[in-house]
Amino acid sequence: MTRRTRRDRTTTVRRTRSTEAYRRLENPFEPPRVLSDDQVAHIHEQAVGFLSSDGMRVLFPEARELLAAAGAAIADDMVRLDPGLVTEALASAPDKFTIHARNPDRDLDIGGTSTNFFSVGGPPFASDAERGRRAGVMSDYVEFMKLCQSFDVIHSLAPCVEVSDVPVGLRHVETMRAQLTLTDKVPYIYARGRQHVRDCMDMISIAHGIDDEGLRERPVTWSNINTNSPLQLDVPMCMGIIDCARLNQPVIMTPFTLAGAMAPVTLAGALVLQHIEALFAITLSQVVSPGAPVVYGAFTSNVDMRSGSPAFGTPEAMKGAFASGQLARHIRLPWRSSGSSASNAVDAQGGYETMINIYGAVMGGADIVLHAAGWQEGGLTASMEKFITDVEMLQILAESMQPVAVDDAELAFDAIREVGPGGHFFGTQHTLDRFETAFYDPIVFTRANFEQWEEEGSKRTDERATDVWKRVLAEYESPSIDSAIAARLDEFVDRTTAKGGSPPD
Repeated sequence: MTRRTRRDRTTTVRRTRSTEAYRRLENPFEPPRVLSDDQVAHIHEQAVGFLSSDGMRVLFPEARELLAAAGAAIADDMVRLDPGLVTEALASAPDKFTIHARNPDRDLDIGGTSTNFFSVGGPPFASDAERGRRAGVMSDYVEFMKLCQSFDVIHSLAPCVEVSDVPVGLRHVETMRAQLTLTDKVPYIYARGRQHVRDCMDMISIAHGIDDEGLRERPVTWSNINTNSPLQLDVPMCMGIIDCARLNQPVIMTPFTLAGAMAPVTLAGALVLQHIEALFAITLSQVVSPGAPVVYGAFTSNVDMRSGSPAFGTPEAMKGAFASGQLARHIRLPWRSSGSSASNAVDAQGGYETMINIYGAVMGGADIVLHAAGWQEGGLTASMEKFITDVEMLQILAESMQPVAVDDAELAFDAIREVGPGGHFFGTQHTLDRFETAFYDPIVFTRANFEQWEEEGSKRTDERATDVWKRVLAEYESPSIDSAIAARLDEFVDRTTAKGGSPPD
């Protein structure tokens, strides 16, 4: 028998473990409690009381009119909500719903024990080891869409990177076309104004072959709004809430409560402000359309008190995620958390910070984890290498969520008897039948010994991640889409371009 070399071993084709089980994740872990039931109830009651006594500033007149018609008290641009109105809104909002993708295998279950990882969203810069840090352009966006499509553990798209080489009035239709043709996963809509939302809804309707009535019958997209913490809702955010609610499309209501800056410096103070603002946005949605799907958004972290810069992966952020999960469960709504990092590089800090945030989200029972892959530099940069290392972490977490099989074959008593005292299991038939797919096989981490690692180029994790994203892009296969649908999407973009685009509000 000829002894195989290391090169032979690395090029031998092996069966690999399927990742299709990662498409629908159920969280089996019991969430931790950092607050007592009495403390959770107290925060909620105080938030509801504050909305009644003080309220929030609302800059969009239509939103104030809708709330006034529902019984809210209006004084100039300040809106106070009766406790009964808030309670009624929470009672009408669904605790579970499904967002339908073009490909039914990519549908998102939101609520209950579901866990969904969404990609990085919104950075103005893109980065990778070969091209460096740069203003994001459409080609970067396309590459991120292809990466999102290529990994089952990324469940939905997010605005991975801003597209600076496309005018704002056309950016939404160009990026929506990329979402709908390069992937078959659930797309997102930026709430940047009434016509932007309308254009994107029309394009999604084309992809699904439905009209507005079809949209109202089932969710097919999602949006995220951020309150202008503290205590303000601006015009585009109000428009996004109203227009999505009218079409029964989910909105994540996310206060931007960084303790020490836009929120009180204490964690309890930041949490109560988060709760106040989220309850207000949820109430507006339900006033517009009772039963419209909503998600309780939580982004409570803190700033560095020396520099004022956002800090992520902190103990406060992790405790904030645990507490946010408790608050969301108290009002019986699905909730969103985040994975994020302040590190400027794909380094140990970046890995640990994102892991801490993801751990807080998953163990806290988050239904949606936004910015789960690729977030760097406090949200200023979408990194290709960080995307890959984060996907590795997400896949490890997804594998840890898989149920443990316990049956006669898995208990392996025959193999135990065959080996007996003092033996080993490498050569048993039980091992030979399973060894290729028995354990999680990393995509970028290495388990080579030092000599083999040296022989293979002594590459660090971030360097191997470059190889991985380049290979994934080279092997990318676009999902099927009906040619007539693709043509209608092109025609829509062409018409929007011809009229000069749609300026944001």
